[in-house]
Amino acid sequence: MPNPSTIHDLPTPSLLVERSVFDANVAAMAKVHPGASLRPHVKAFKSSALAAQLKLAGHHSFCAATIRELEGMAKAGLGTDLLLANEVLDARRLGALVAQGHRITVAVDSTETIHAAADGGVKEVLIDVDIGLPRCGCDPADAGRLADLARASGLEVRGVMGYEGHLMMAAPDTKAAAVERAMDVLLTAHADVGGDVISAGGTGTYAVNTRATEIQAGSYCLLDTDYATLESPFEIAVSILATIVSISSKGWAVANCGLKALGMDHGNPTWPEGELMFCSDEHTTLVDPDANLGVGDQVRLLPAHLDPTVARHEQFWVVDGEQIVDRWPIDLRHW
Repeated sequence: MPNPSTIHDLPTPSLLVERSVFDANVAAMAKVHPGASLRPHVKAFKSSALAAQLKLAGHHSFCAATIRELEGMAKAGLGTDLLLANEVLDARRLGALVAQGHRITVAVDSTETIHAAADGGVKEVLIDVDIGLPRCGCDPADAGRLADLARASGLEVRGVMGYEGHLMMAAPDTKAAAVERAMDVLLTAHADVGGDVISAGGTGTYAVNTRATEIQAGSYCLLDTDYATLESPFEIAVSILATIVSISSKGWAVANCGLKALGMDHGNPTWPEGELMFCSDEHTTLVDPDANLGVGDQVRLLPAHLDPTVARHEQFWVVDGEQIVDRWPIDLRHW
């Protein structure tokens, strides 16, 4: 495809990033969590080119959810301090990155994951602690034992990690206190574990988690309609560009963007100009009571959940209104 100059030159569906909104979001977060106090989570955007923009904003350490994400970051020259904030039972690919000179840390929460890290060639770990989200993380009372086992296995224990994911969307009047209680658990475990790092948090708790040494936020720079319901300085920078391919005399219009281009676990996307009826495999049906839309018109849909939506696309088209100003490949997809 020739280099497109405007959004009208793009095939649809395409993923757009409004550059001015992105820049404002990045600046707003850096004001609260500058430099190393933010460890951006690349699982939200899966693009080393976007991560490079965050490095320009002063953030040099990153975390990820998959080995593939870390491999891509290292390949892009962003391997100064990478954390796999997830458990794995085969760490050999991570060990290969260490052998290449990249600093790689992996979360561990069991004897098995500690042995996997040591056997795979990883040198540094964080003890992942359950602080309330029913997902990964060891019993807080077991954190010290696991740290001792990790050190006995030849690993450096950098500290602890916990994720208060169950509190990201908590009510504003209770969130701060609930996060404080979760962090009490993590800091108690940290007293048994040692190390300099207390890694926690996300876009939903970045403003109230004051006790972590680093916050693992990622969605903030692009946002989605779910996170946009929270009180924050961040605005939605990302949208899915679609084309109207059919108009019904009964008052609806059909766009060529459906389930295969959207993450739907948080619900339907939003069409800011009107009502969205439903999504099917390749289509989204919009209510068009005033007959404003015609076949060939473009619309922008706002995703409800950023991460799985991004995983369905190959690039971000960075725009200033309708003008394309850059292209960021989404190169960190898959496992």
